[in-house]
Amino acid sequence: MSETLYERIGGRDAVNAAVDIFYDKIMADDRINHYFENLDMVKQRGKQKVFLTYAFGGAPNYSGKSMREAHKHLNLTEDDFNAVGENLVATLNQLNVPQGLIDEIMDIVASTKDDVLNR
Repeated sequence: MSETLYERIGGRDAVNAAVDIFYDKIMADDRINHYFENLDMVKQRGKQKVFLTYAFGGAPNYSGKSMREAHKHLNLTEDDFNAVGENLVATLNQLNVPQGLIDEIMDIVASTKDDVLNR
């Protein structure tokens, strides 16, 4: 049986590190940080860790909101989505994730675009 993406990137420790660095970058990015101003970021980081664990094959189920439901009230734009993606790629590069795994991760991110942008 082949390893999941979750296992190949380093499991829980890798996801936890990536989410923490990612949100530090998001909060420093004036293009998009206003979307997070009134959020409990400890809770937000926890939700993201649970979601990514599932999305990368580390958990069989996900009980959180759907991508569409979680983002529908934000009226996000293509530029917002791209800014988040840029921050994610920068995070993965900072963590020395191999390009092949970054490509797999970004394919997963791209698959959520229509739901995140509510199209």
